[in-house]
Amino acid sequence: MNIAVKKITDQASLQKAFAIREAVFVEEQQVAPEEEYDEYEQQATHFLALIGPQEAGTARWRFTDKGIKLERFAVLKAFRGRGVGNALVKAVLADINNHPLSLGKTVYLHGQVQAMGLYEKSGFRKSGELFVECNIEHYLMQLLPENSVK
Repeated sequence: MNIAVKKITDQASLQKAFAIREAVFVEEQQVAPEEEYDEYEQQATHFLALIGPQEAGTARWRFTDKGIKLERFAVLKAFRGRGVGNALVKAVLADINNHPLSLGKTVYLHGQVQAMGLYEKSGFRKSGELFVECNIEHYLMQLLPENSVK
């Protein structure tokens, strides 16, 4: 399976990422559109995963007052179970690792319960209690120190 993950640098690719998020979060998971899109879209670094020429998944990361937050991981249903999510996590972490302002920052995410295994494979561990965000159960997950940004 040839999965390519690219950092989004143009508006057309960003719209493709938004279309994936719309399909996964708004249509499939019934997240309200006003909850899905936020004021951080322009400051976040977005990624698009492709299998051949087909867009298959997306993710983003951004700096917060708590560290670096990975967000909006979405893989289209037809491409799940093929390693797209794993490729996205690896690409996002590699990009963070290469950012000069990332040194020593806590890397975290809000992992949907059904996706926790994906994040655990990449060195994240749940931290804290179960919480509900957009009617979906999540855990705060933090990247373990031995896997964190160097």
